[in-house]
Amino acid sequence: MKSEIKLRELVLEDKIAITNMLNNKNIWNNLRDYIPYPYKNNDAKVFITSAKTKTPVENFGIEYNGELCGIVSVEPQNDVYRLNGEIGYWIGEQYWGQGIGTKAIELMTDYAFNILKLKRIYAGVFGFNTASMAVLEKNGYKKEAILKSKIIKNETIFDEHLYAKLMTEDK
Repeated sequence: MKSEIKLRELVLEDKIAITNMLNNKNIWNNLRDYIPYPYKNNDAKVFITSAKTKTPVENFGIEYNGELCGIVSVEPQNDVYRLNGEIGYWIGEQYWGQGIGTKAIELMTDYAFNILKLKRIYAGVFGFNTASMAVLEKNGYKKEAILKSKIIKNETIFDEHLYAKLMTEDK
């Protein structure tokens, strides 16, 4: 049986799955600190409710064989950066290593270029997150810079690796 990976809009019923996956320190260690830890059902409800106010959609659930297994988002920028979008994503640990992140980034990148009409998509990756760097590289994202000592996570300073893909680049 071939596995199916797709993006779908979030629904309030996703809050338990999101909460369960985000209450994992291994995931949270790769996320920005504005995402609370421990993560509560109400945090998920607030996130989903906020996500549903965005038109067009910017936050999607990643579904693997009918199960929610993560989130992927693109945040269009504004002012002189208005043709740029920042992509972000996480996958539940039990789903790591199955190509789900790679496919989700492919789908979201296509959406950002074709629906949101962005010209450049970028991601900042914590210096220790080589798996995320590999996912982006598999999708044709290029490393543009290493920003030295830019991130503090868990009271430790790390470099940030900046990746980007332009709409005109081949996949």
